[in-house]
Order: sequence, then C-alpha cells, then structure tokens
Amino acid sequence: MRTIYLGIWIILISLVSCTNTPEGEWQELFNGKDLTGWKANENPESFQIEDGAIVASGSRSHLFLEAKKPFRNFELTASVKSVPGSNSGIYFHTNFQDEGWPSTGYEVQVNNTLVGENNMHESKKTGSLYGIRNVYYPVAQNDEWFNLLIRVVENRVEVFVNDYQVVDYIQPDAPWRNDEFKNRLLGSGTFAIQAHDENSKVYYKDIKVRSLPDGEKTALKVEEEWDATVTRLMAAGYPLVDFHAHLKGGLTIEDVKEYSLTQGINYGLAPNCGLHFPVTDDASLATYMDTVRGQPIFRGMQAEGREWITLFSPEAIAKFDYVFTDAMTFTDSKGRRNRIWIKEEVWVDDKQQFMDQMVGKIEAIMSQEPVDIYVNPTVLPDELMPEHADLWTKERMARVIKVLADNQIALEINARYKTPSAEMIKMAKEAGLKFSFGTNNTGKDLGRLEYCIQMIEECNLTPSDIFMPKPHNLKPVLVKGLPEKITG
Repeated sequence: MRTIYLGIWIILISLVSCTNTPEGEWQELFNGKDLTGWKANENPESFQIEDGAIVASGSRSHLFLEAKKPFRNFELTASVKSVPGSNSGIYFHTNFQDEGWPSTGYEVQVNNTLVGENNMHESKKTGSLYGIRNVYYPVAQNDEWFNLLIRVVENRVEVFVNDYQVVDYIQPDAPWRNDEFKNRLLGSGTFAIQAHDENSKVYYKDIKVRSLPDGEKTALKVEEEWDATVTRLMAAGYPLVDFHAHLKGGLTIEDVKEYSLTQGINYGLAPNCGLHFPVTDDASLATYMDTVRGQPIFRGMQAEGREWITLFSPEAIAKFDYVFTDAMTFTDSKGRRNRIWIKEEVWVDDKQQFMDQMVGKIEAIMSQEPVDIYVNPTVLPDELMPEHADLWTKERMARVIKVLADNQIALEINARYKTPSAEMIKMAKEAGLKFSFGTNNTGKDLGRLEYCIQMIEECNLTPSDIFMPKPHNLKPVLVKGLPEKITG
C-alpha cells in the first residue's frame, strides 16, 4: 500500500511541477460577460460586450486592466477582429490616466485597412510597435478573427500576428525618442485597449497573459546610430519600405523577413515578369503568388520589356500590390532592342540623339503602361553615366516629371544607382509626385536605403510625399486597362 501511495505522491509532484512552469500559468483577463477588472477613462460607453467579446467603438477612450501588480516580462495573447476602416491598439507597460492617449508604455497597433494615397487613415498596420517599429503590410484581414501575441523579456519586444513575427525590437540602454514618445519605454505596468473613434469597431476576446521570469538583456543586433535613425523616421511617420527587392543571389524569403526584423525596414518582393524572364504568363505568375501568400511582405511586379502587356491578364496583374517598370529595355529608331544594363546590347550612335530618344521612350511608356512606379530612374548605359549630370538636362527631367505627374506614377529613389539627382527630386516634389524607395539588389545584400534616407533630408521630403500602394479598385491596370501596343 505504501508503494501505491508513494507512486501517487510522485505523480502529483510531477503534475504540480508541470503546471508551475518557469513561464507561469496563463491568466484570463476577460470573463466574456462584462468588464469586471477593467476601467475605462474619458468615454466608458465606447466599450461594450457583444457575443462574448469586448467591442471598442466610439469616441476616444482607453480601457485599462486593473492589475493587482504591474506586469514586466510577459506574454499576452488575444483574438481580434476589425471591420474596414478601423483603428485600435493594445498598450502595455502603461498606467491608468483620466484622459488622452496613454503617455507611458508602448502601443501595438490594430489596423488592417490598406489605404491609398492622400488618405488620412493610418498607414501603420496591425502588429506595429507604434511609432518605433512600424509594419506597413496588413498580415491580417478585416472581418476575420486573427491572433495577436506580444512577448516582452527585459529589453526585447516581439509581436506575432497569426504566428507570423512582424516585430523584433531590442531597446537600447539610451534609445532615441522625440518629445511625443519620450515615455515610450520599457518598464512595467498594465494593459489598455484603445477605442479610436466612432467609425472604428474592433472586437477583442480570449485575452490571456502569463508572466515570464527575469532574463538576460538581449544584445543589440544593429548599431545604436542605426536604431536611432529608424526610430526617428518611424516616429515622424515615414513609411520605411524597400519596394524594389528581388530573391536573387541565394536570397530567400526567410532571409528577407529576418533582415526586416533586424533592420526595421519593410520589404516588397518582385519577380521579373516579361519575355525571356522567370515569369512569362498568368500560370507562372500564379505559381509565384503561391510562394509569397500570407507572408508579411508586399507583392510587387516588375514589368520587363514592352511586351509584358501582351503576356498577362488584367485580373492576374491586379493581384499584385503594385507594378513597376523602367525604360532600360526599348527598341530604338533603327529597330535595335536596347537593354542598357548590358554593354553588348546598347547602341549610342550620338549621345544627344540617344538621350532625346530615351526620354521619348520614357514618356510613351509612362503614359500608356498601367504601372505605379517608375524605377531605376534616369539610369544610363555605363559609358554615359560619367556624364549623367550633363546629359540629364533640366528640360529632360521636366519632361519625365510631367508624364509621371499626368499619370499619377511615383518616382523611385534608387539606393543602388543613387538616382535620380537631388535636383530632380526637388523638381518632382514641387510637381506633387510621390516617391518610393528601392534597392534593386542583385544579390543577398539589401543595404539600408542610405541614399533614400539622405534624399529625405536633403530634399525636405515629408511623410505625405512617400508612396504607398493604391487600394485594389484604384490599381492602374483596373483603371486604365492594358494598351494593345506601346507607341513612340
């Protein structure tokens, strides 16, 4: 009998040791029935219970958890659903205050609406560590429940949306902060749910937290100077997105995601689509889409050559978030196909004549092809690049800017070629153009968009000057359609 009792005792000890893991037990924060344990400020009526969920909808207000003790290291998980146009968030390491936006702690954004240009809705998407490490691609969708997980251990914040990691932020000992976010720092505190406005409606349920043990600080993966640069841009609202990246030179999607988490730069990946390129028809385009489906990256299409408009259907093209092209492939007046990045496939009989012809080709391409961005701008054959500043006269730059403005096409600031010039960027800003950032990498090195950041400062670009993809119904291929041929 003693042996039996001893065996039962050992089993009970084992069960206790399993449930009391070092990470702690999960604690339900919402009972599904009422707001017991929560306290709203300014406008308590902005929080209601509907079908077992907290509904945040109404005038600005914040619903604070009345925690018995502050949370420091933890994991918080919640099921969330938003309707189109909604904006909300979850604060952590914050404290109750009677009114206003919480002044302490961090906010993890909830916003799945992909907005277009000249739209005042928030461009930072779900999972953003608001104003510190922003996410611009909507991993979750409106009208669908998704899981949001926030993990904080010492100086590290990780955010996951539907099991995809979208933020991995390591706070330096002395992080850069502007006046608005001076208290956006790690410490300890409670949680709060945000009701943003009357047009926003977000549901929260299955809200759970578990405390995590103290641990070692995580070493910075980037220089403090770079951390400050990214934070300064994101706090000011600049979408830091490289829309012109390729899976080349052994670079994988996993590499891009890891680099994005480390560096704080968002990415758009684009296959080369056109005659004699990897993607040549709707079928191969669909295969590419399958490889990036659900990934936390933008899906771009690089339209190659002038034949691309005959190879793909408008429906297939519209599945991309954006389409870009350049004028590096064209047929000259003598019927010769120029690919100006290949020395053996470019003909410059007369420099000025070549320039006039190339500018004319840019005008034809941008006025007829349904694209969002003109990339690799003003790049010339290698033999002409030393004379770039002289050959790209103000009159020629003005012609290109006009056709882009007339067709609402963004101008890429290219980090690889360091084009266009600051002079042209200032002219384009004056004309109301939007600007995208792009690397056009040929290998695994994605860089840090150094030239693009330099031009933000030198040309006084504002966040509203930066390109973001258009909503689906405003995509150029659906508005303009595909021309039968390119003239000029």
